[in-house]
Amino acid sequence: MVERKHTNARMSQIVKHGGIVYLAGQVGRGADVAEQTRDCLSRVEALLQEAGSSKEHILQAVIWLAAMGDFEAMNEVWDAWVPEGHAPARACGEARLAAPDLRVEVIVTAAIAEAGKT
Repeated sequence: MVERKHTNARMSQIVKHGGIVYLAGQVGRGADVAEQTRDCLSRVEALLQEAGSSKEHILQAVIWLAAMGDFEAMNEVWDAWVPEGHAPARACGEARLAAPDLRVEVIVTAAIAEAGKT
């Protein structure tokens, strides 16, 4: 069974199927890439929790940056956010994002947490 949450005509923020959670790309607000990354990861964390998962269960992350010059600043926030020993498979590249003020977008796939386990 496929379960979709926060769905509109274009997309769903959460799709669950076969023990896996797929999140739509998340962007954040802020004056720079660090602020946007923090906000974005906060959104990811909230969606994962709603879906019955957590950042410890992230399998893969795809990160798009508007400019690769922001790679180091984004990674400082990312590295502090990812729990030690739970780094997912990850890709990062440069792309033109949906609005000119956006600096980062994160797309996450995670396992659904087993009851009673994190």
